[in-house]
Amino acid sequence: MNKPVLVIMAAGMGSRYGGLKQLDPVDDDGHIIMDFSMYDAKRAGFEKVIFIIKKEIEEDFKEAVGNRMSQFMEVEYAFQEVAELPDGYGVPEGRTKPWGTAHAVLCCIDKIDGPFAVINADDYYGSEAFGLIYNYLSEHEDDEKYRYTMVGYKLGNTVTDNGHVSRGICETNEAGELTGVCERTKIEKRGGGIEYLDDDDTTWIPVSEDTVVSMNMWGFTKSFLNEIKDGFPAFLDKGLKENPMKCEYFLPAVVSRLLDEGRASVAVLKSADKWYGITYKEDKPVVVEAIRKMKEEGLYPEHLWEEK
Repeated sequence: MNKPVLVIMAAGMGSRYGGLKQLDPVDDDGHIIMDFSMYDAKRAGFEKVIFIIKKEIEEDFKEAVGNRMSQFMEVEYAFQEVAELPDGYGVPEGRTKPWGTAHAVLCCIDKIDGPFAVINADDYYGSEAFGLIYNYLSEHEDDEKYRYTMVGYKLGNTVTDNGHVSRGICETNEAGELTGVCERTKIEKRGGGIEYLDDDDTTWIPVSEDTVVSMNMWGFTKSFLNEIKDGFPAFLDKGLKENPMKCEYFLPAVVSRLLDEGRASVAVLKSADKWYGITYKEDKPVVVEAIRKMKEEGLYPEHLWEEK
């Protein structure tokens, strides 16, 4: 079995932050959240990373992130472009929005030849999560089913005090396997608890802080890439008809289809780590303070990478 590789979805970074050079550091050495993910991944055993970016930000990304990371891990790039579609399909006039996380990962199909983990570029996952997912991917192969995995977090560890967040609420069976993911796009702290807005955007529904949620940290075998590819035309047929400017092909949708068909299992690996991210500008001081404390407690060296 080939060693697991790490895939980081970063194609939205340029637009989200108004330019990569404006990425805010979270420590005094100028490191961004992704530095800590890479450091944790390296410690867990990952030796290669594939960054999914837009071609137009390649130079800026390499200058701000990639060239530094290449000192510590093997680095490759995959490019997510709106025009990258199967034969016979075209981009609707005026559409600039990417086709979603499943399409992003599909862009790596020629660069992956074994198991791989997928994460967001701008989320802090914690060191435990990388160890869990690396070990699972190193020890499991497809048999009568595809053997996939994901790291689940307690909802209470993944919300911000400064607004709403999107999370995939997970359902699991007694074996700790995923049976379904329901994407909730507006979850926030309300009245001393946590609530989400229902599908009609009219009613707030309480949800336990212990609920397991997905933070887009998935582990797959190579088989998943072909499943994304095979399902893409059907997605486009439906999406281009119903919502041509905004439809997106999401990783959980592909996973859910395979679960419904009984062709895959997804082991949910639970992490007690707290998630950090800069969803709102008010979140940054919280992240900076959290990183400072983790360094103080010895979870990270004072100067990242000094031990590598």
